Amino acid sequence: MDSRSVLVTGGTSGIGKAVVNYFCQKGDNVWALSRSASSYKREAVNHHLVNCDVTDEQSVKSAVDQIVTEIKELSLAKVSIVIHCAGYGIAGAAEDTPIADVKAQFETNYFGVLRVNRALLPYLREEKNSLIVILGSIAGRISIPFQSHYASTKFALEAYVEALRIEAKKFNIKATIVEAGDTKTSFTNNRTLTFPKGSVYLEQGKKSVDKMAHDEQSGYSPTKVAKVIYTLSLKKNPPIRVAVGFSYKLLMFLKRLLPDFVAEFIISKMYLPKS
Repeated sequence: MDSRSVLVTGGTSGIGKAVVNYFCQKGDNVWALSRSASSYKREAVNHHLVNCDVTDEQSVKSAVDQIVTEIKELSLAKVSIVIHCAGYGIAGAAEDTPIADVKAQFETNYFGVLRVNRALLPYLREEKNSLIVILGSIAGRISIPFQSHYASTKFALEAYVEALRIEAKKFNIKATIVEAGDTKTSFTNNRTLTFPKGSVYLEQGKKSVDKMAHDEQSGYSPTKVAKVIYTLSLKKNPPIRVAVGFSYKLLMFLKRLLPDFVAEFIISKMYLPKS
């Protein structure tokens, strides 16, 4: 297979970094985008670093322009794959999470994807076959307590991918969302708690978040997700969505079969520990 040009947002930590490393190992030319890219060193000749803040329109445009220029100077294949891994989590009650925190969550997790795609789609249309991969979450299909706003960003991306696939089909652009489950990364420690002082949800909420953190740190390696994404990049017709790991595939299957009230009962038992 000829070397491809791949762009990865959030490419210096967590799943994004694992994706960058795995694609580089497979011989692709990969541009890792992040706000702190300049503080990292290239790990291989096909590993490139670009500063980019996905919440800033001009930053995204400058990053894409830089990548396009570098590709021309190095006589490499045009960008044909973009993998969206930039994102972070907040945890708080649906009622009292400050609106500013909710908006910030959407600016990165959802609007960040839109900004990058708006800048890249004109270039992706130039290729015979291009692929957009968005890192979603099981939380984008099953919302859990004290993660309602994070889950909302992932639910929104599910809808976005479904529409994008139909709109971009005539240009041979594929789009797919990868639904990761509990993964052992720095995402856990970087989660922002948004419980205001005196919140009536604080005690139960912190216990619930502790359960999430334990599950994440007991989860699979980010390389597992990277391998799934790489396999998808080789498919002629990747699916709309794919869950990572057998247990999560089974969970998604059961969710389609179980009545909503049963699913709600199970999630409540899992994430609302008794005092």
